[in-house]
Amino acid sequence: MPEFELVHEIQNLCRNNQMRDVFFEEVTCDDPETYVRSLLKGKDIQLSVDVTGPDTVTIHTSADGLMEKFVFTKL
Repeated sequence: MPEFELVHEIQNLCRNNQMRDVFFEEVTCDDPETYVRSLLKGKDIQLSVDVTGPDTVTIHTSADGLMEKFVFTKL
């Protein structure tokens, strides 16, 4: 099963605060989209998947009004 470095950004929706929450971790999964859907399980999500390179997948989500970005880079 492939290993990825995951960069997870959560946008801050508060006015006058442009900071983001950014988390880094290593994950093992067969499919990044399925992994993200399992993280956001039970929420009303909109999801778009972009293959941004040979070993990089970027997933943008909007779940219950909260925008998040997941960048998977194969190790």
